[in-house]
Amino acid sequence: MKAKNLIILIVAATSFAVSAQDKNDFNPLQTGVNSLSIAPDARGASMGDLGAATDPDANSQFWNPSKYAFAYSKAALSLSYTPWLRKLVDDIFLANLSGYWKVGGGDNQSVSASLRYFSLGEVTTGSEAIGSAQTLNPYEMSFDIGYSRKLSEKYSMGVVLRYIYSDLGFSDSYAGDNSTGASAFSADISGYYTTFPVVGRSECQWSWGWNISNIGTKVSYNHGEDPAFLPTNLRLGTNFTFPLADYHNLSLGLDLNKLLVPARPRESDYDTATPDGQREYLNALENWENMSPITGIFKSFSDAPGGFNEEMKEIMWSLGAEYSYNQQFFARAGYFYEHAMKGNRQYFGIGAGFAMNILRIDASYMLATAQTSPLDQTLRFTLTFDMDGLKEIFGKK
Repeated sequence: MKAKNLIILIVAATSFAVSAQDKNDFNPLQTGVNSLSIAPDARGASMGDLGAATDPDANSQFWNPSKYAFAYSKAALSLSYTPWLRKLVDDIFLANLSGYWKVGGGDNQSVSASLRYFSLGEVTTGSEAIGSAQTLNPYEMSFDIGYSRKLSEKYSMGVVLRYIYSDLGFSDSYAGDNSTGASAFSADISGYYTTFPVVGRSECQWSWGWNISNIGTKVSYNHGEDPAFLPTNLRLGTNFTFPLADYHNLSLGLDLNKLLVPARPRESDYDTATPDGQREYLNALENWENMSPITGIFKSFSDAPGGFNEEMKEIMWSLGAEYSYNQQFFARAGYFYEHAMKGNRQYFGIGAGFAMNILRIDASYMLATAQTSPLDQTLRFTLTFDMDGLKEIFGKK
């Protein structure tokens, strides 16, 4: 992959597809380490990137870590792999390892961890003809640990601490440029409520969840000259499960997401043909660049030039369903929507899973509504190992 593709890949890593829209209106929120927003597992992806209130599994660290306190198994470990943007290049991927372990007595608390590695493949910079070419392998990674606990029989909360590293640069000894990777720290806080109402003669499950993720420092590229906001995100969701017949269950879920990041000022919103308008724009841009992450969270609810209607465009939603037979076979489908002026990610997800005592295998497939989208035909694979199943195999009680 040549250097001229690096900018394309960095932008594509944010997962939005630019369509032929009015450039003055197209204004997606700009953040660093955008790979943190990519769904890591096949189950959530197959339901349209949904998971705030679904049943807990080994990958809840990304969706809502407070769900671990209600996990059915004592411990589980999951490995996911996603070849990313295969319509553009063939060497970008996301790998994710996550798991949890129930600790203490009373089955009411858990510790969890996850490791993400996003590779942008191999990039060649400079010119091979004059001998200045360099090969680099830009990547982003994060490691986090979490703790969740039941606060009542129906409600739990969780916290996560995360270290983030982004290395998109290279060293040029001739130009005196010794670029280094950028580091950041963040935290998540979440909650999960579940209850079992009786509808007709059937006992159902109704759950609600929320997660504010990546609350933290800015990530500073170019020796601190180009700081960028982390993709701080508010996720709200609900999920309802009801039995269709013996051993047959159907779950319906809805997630809402909003990036808690202030919008970059648009030059088109100012009269830059006049000195006063140019000065106003430059002052607004400087204020945006120097804004603290916490101030940016609050500013994100009131910074849209178009007021409330513009703010509503920043809300992304996912609608998904999961059918299960005897908790052994799963079929899933969902849809993800993002407004055309805020990124234009719109796609369907489908997938299936098969579970045994020890192992569960999940796969998902993404179908973008626009055939030109680089996200179209994205595959994900997840393997989950259940520690209770392993104990049963080896006869340990």
